[in-house]
Amino acid sequence: MSKLKVVSEKSLTNNSRIVGLLAQLEKINTESTESDTARYVTSKILHLAQSQEKTRREMTAKGSTGMEVLLSTLENTKDLQTTLNILSILVELVSAGGGRRASFLVAKGGSQILLQLLMNASKESPLNEELMVQIHSILAKIGPKDKKFGVKARINGALNITLNLVKQNLQNPRLVLPCLQLLRVYSANSVNSVSLGKNGVVELLFKIIGPFSKKNSGLMKVALDTLAALLKSKTNARRAVDRGYVQVLLTIYVDWHRHDNRHRNMLIRKGILQSLKSVTNIKLGRKAFIDANGMKILYNTSQECLAVRTLDPLVNTSSLIMRKCFPKNRLPLPTIKSSFHFQLPVIPVTGPVAQLYSLPPEVDDVVDESDDNDDIDLEAENETENEDDVDQNFKNDDIETDINKLKPQQEPGRTIEELKMYEHLFPELVDDFQDYDLISKEPKPFVFEGKVRGPIVVPTAGEEASGNPGNLRKGIVRTNVSPKADESDKKPTCVDLAKEDIKDNDRTSQQQLGDQNRTISSAQGLNNDIVKALDRITLQNIPPQTAPGFTAGAKKDYSLPLTVLTCTKACPHMATCGNVLFEGRTVQLGKLCCTGVETEDDEDTESTSSVEQASVEVSDGPTLHDSDLYIEIVKNTKSVPEYSEVAYPDYFGHIPPPFKEPILERPYGVQRTKIAQDIERLIHQSDIIDRVVYDLDNPNYAIPEEGDILKFNSKFESGNLRKVIQIRKNEYDLILNSDINSNHYHQWFYFEVSGMRPGVAYRFNIINCEKSNSQFNYGMQPLMYSVQEALNARPWWIRVGTDICYYKNHFSRSSVAAGGQKGKSYYTITFTVNFPHKDDVCYFAYHYPYTYSTLQMHLQKLESAHNPQQIYFRKDVLCETLSGNTCPLVTITAMPESNYYEHICQFRNRPYVFLSARVHPGETNASWVMKGTLEYLMSNNPTAQSLRESYIFKIVPMLNPDGVINGNHRCSLSGEDLNRQWQSPNPDLHPTIYHAKGLLQYLAAVKHLPLVYCDYHGHSRKKNVFMYGCSIKETVWHTNDNATSCDVVEDGGYRGLQIGTRELEEMGAKFCVGLLRLKRLTSPLEYNLPSGLLDFENDLIESNCKVTSPTTYVLDEDEPRFLEEVDYSAESNDDLDTELAENAGDYEPSAQEEVLSDSELSRTYLP
Repeated sequence: MSKLKVVSEKSLTNNSRIVGLLAQLEKINTESTESDTARYVTSKILHLAQSQEKTRREMTAKGSTGMEVLLSTLENTKDLQTTLNILSILVELVSAGGGRRASFLVAKGGSQILLQLLMNASKESPLNEELMVQIHSILAKIGPKDKKFGVKARINGALNITLNLVKQNLQNPRLVLPCLQLLRVYSANSVNSVSLGKNGVVELLFKIIGPFSKKNSGLMKVALDTLAALLKSKTNARRAVDRGYVQVLLTIYVDWHRHDNRHRNMLIRKGILQSLKSVTNIKLGRKAFIDANGMKILYNTSQECLAVRTLDPLVNTSSLIMRKCFPKNRLPLPTIKSSFHFQLPVIPVTGPVAQLYSLPPEVDDVVDESDDNDDIDLEAENETENEDDVDQNFKNDDIETDINKLKPQQEPGRTIEELKMYEHLFPELVDDFQDYDLISKEPKPFVFEGKVRGPIVVPTAGEEASGNPGNLRKGIVRTNVSPKADESDKKPTCVDLAKEDIKDNDRTSQQQLGDQNRTISSAQGLNNDIVKALDRITLQNIPPQTAPGFTAGAKKDYSLPLTVLTCTKACPHMATCGNVLFEGRTVQLGKLCCTGVETEDDEDTESTSSVEQASVEVSDGPTLHDSDLYIEIVKNTKSVPEYSEVAYPDYFGHIPPPFKEPILERPYGVQRTKIAQDIERLIHQSDIIDRVVYDLDNPNYAIPEEGDILKFNSKFESGNLRKVIQIRKNEYDLILNSDINSNHYHQWFYFEVSGMRPGVAYRFNIINCEKSNSQFNYGMQPLMYSVQEALNARPWWIRVGTDICYYKNHFSRSSVAAGGQKGKSYYTITFTVNFPHKDDVCYFAYHYPYTYSTLQMHLQKLESAHNPQQIYFRKDVLCETLSGNTCPLVTITAMPESNYYEHICQFRNRPYVFLSARVHPGETNASWVMKGTLEYLMSNNPTAQSLRESYIFKIVPMLNPDGVINGNHRCSLSGEDLNRQWQSPNPDLHPTIYHAKGLLQYLAAVKHLPLVYCDYHGHSRKKNVFMYGCSIKETVWHTNDNATSCDVVEDGGYRGLQIGTRELEEMGAKFCVGLLRLKRLTSPLEYNLPSGLLDFENDLIESNCKVTSPTTYVLDEDEPRFLEEVDYSAESNDDLDTELAENAGDYEPSAQEEVLSDSELSRTYLP
């Protein structure tokens, strides 16, 4: 106890002593006493500062006057030793305290006092070396914390003082070192950097920088850091180029690389690279680098460094320099504009489409010579990743920040007389239901038992049974939830088959299918392998979940008709296969070699059983796909290229695979490896094949006949692939087509590949993407659909590919194509695929395709399957699109209980919920979410019935049919983003937006303004599910507001997984469930549900995790930093040890409230 007391007393003594010494020093300043006393006191303070952290802490503590006393003494004293003591004290304080104490010293006016001291000391002769070392050392430490330091130093004339000191003392490393450190701080100011350059600082530094040496390595490192900072100035960079210093830097780097065998001087080697990185920011520097064979030098040295992980900073910086200096190439296209042209009925007066039409025919939008001949050097900052994020107005895919657009002035709407044109789309408001067969009885409360396990889908009414009758009965139990046993005959369910009918139909269907298959086999001469493969697509061999994926009716031909196959090889024992699927307009299926279908015996049986086992866990019920109906619908779908082929995935249909697909773990260094392979193209040009194997712009291109060359196709609905160039034996560059009447918006892809060999790694590079980041950098994989797998009873899209990354490449847009901007670079999606089957036909897509014809097929199936006594369902035509396709409008609600006046009034007074989707064609996930919404609303689930009884749903499931059909990513045929046309839509150019807005205006005019309008979107760079409002207040809303409060929870069951169609449809269903909560919150007295049903709702939403603000999921970039982050900012001028700016999110605002469901990874529920 006594020992502790002594220690605390000693500590108290020390604290009291420093306070006393500072007070004594302050007294000396005021009384101007002898310098000996000041020297003694400052030496004592220095001793305490050097030995006691508590002393240093007290002197810089808040409220302490110690710093002011020291600076005042420093400013007034004439004694050299006192000055040196105080400078040493300041060095101790700043060195040990980090940035906070340096900022504290700056705040007390330390910068100005020390600069003035430097001026005074420079006038003395001879100069005191120790004094100069101390002053420069402390200024180098505090300068970065003073925002005005560069200006202060220039005004005080400190720049030339420091520079002259270096010139006069090159052989004195002790003095030169702090001077160089301070020069580096001066150079942070661009004006200072130019001034120093004019006075010969660049030439001076190259007297210090030299080949490998074991002496003065610390001085060499600081000199290189200073040079790199100075060369960020274009003036200094030109000076360095003119004097041939680029070649000198490369020579020095190679020398250090060869001699630094133990890698002890990595910082020096990195400093040389940083200087090269700075000088190559200008065009002259990049040219000098290329002329000095810099690409080959850095490529070879970086490859030699790969084996040592600690040398990664050198490899990364070399990669940055090489990517920046790689000559910018134009895309090998005749024009950036789309391969397809659609003549608009009206040409816009302003905007990008008007500019596109106003370009003279002789203007080349691919090669613009002004970009290369411009004498004004383009700073690399203008080409960084951030450039693509900041310039979002050009891309039209950011969150709207224009206040005038967010809160536009109210314009007079259309008159009620004009809006009467929409009256026929709202018959539910005037119908008296006298001619309907209604269920005339009092409504009974719902009794719900059990939970929904997966997306709710609608069974087909009157569908003939498939598979084992027992399995089907189990499906009926899960799918059809009858309110009460005795009510099953009063309220017909969607599937209501007797057991005997099931058995009879099952036997009949099997017999029909067997006879049909035998007929096809004998009549057309199919070989045994084909028959075996096609026989698998029958009800006998396909699990209940899988069989309906091909067609919805058992009487359909489940074996693929011979007429849909196209031979790619001559079969001597077989007649020529036809292509015509129906008379009149010809539609073909994609290619499939007749001898290429592989059979699987034991393995197929095993996989089938696993599918059955999985289907027990999560039942999807009968699907809405009907292959024959799809073909009939395609006949009436109008495309600009007049497609005559049907992609196999759209014909067969897709069912979710019975397994989870986790996020792909990204191997370290994959980005770097891909970039190195791109650089090899320039260094070893003779190794590049450069052969065009697919070209929409040249219909006469030669289709390769060699067996080892892949064949490509995208001439089908929603397809997008413009050109393919074979680069190496198994590597292909793919170029996407622009949106029609546009010269950009490349991101969506959907194409066919055939002619592959198993066991071969094929690399695909899609080289003209535009977004500055992608979920492909975070574990998302492209989708592939294998026809061989579909024939073997696995008709689903799966995530495939390895070595996946997304990065800026060396292709750039001309200023004409980029709207007058220069240096706009493209991005590459690269992935490698090993195909499992020989001569398969496979399809690749950015996300799960969902075509316009698929939507029409699903709507027809829903219409034919619904129970008209329970569900009020209408499918109307909102309008015709520019190319003459119909835009469907769906109405869903519950039929009135009877045609009594009270029931009719309740029916007409239901609030409207307006939903829309797919305004952006490339956001196919929105359609899958909408599919889940539609199927849920049409289901027999009691919650769905409650929703129908509570609301009238008006749904436009596809706002941009033309864009979807023609494979656009963002625009309609007008070449404009329809989601930016809500304020003033043109009926001739934007008919779907014009008439959708007209529906809303009509509802407002008849006093039925929708309670909710939700527009479904997708997002390419963000995860989870999130919402935006249609104004600033609604976008950044607060959760403490009861009217809009929301509990957010991330379901851990989906963490680490890639989202599939099952989850997307589930989102659509659960969004509907959330509307029940909205109803209860807004009208608690009018809305009384049984407690069990509300418990079921809460169980579905799982709202048990509070989040401070939903904007956490909306406005913040939610991605981790890249493991190889430096590789993704190829032209960044930031130092490698500084944090690179994160990419901004590309937001998707709408003129209405909109739900954005991410297409990629994990997910958050928003009730």
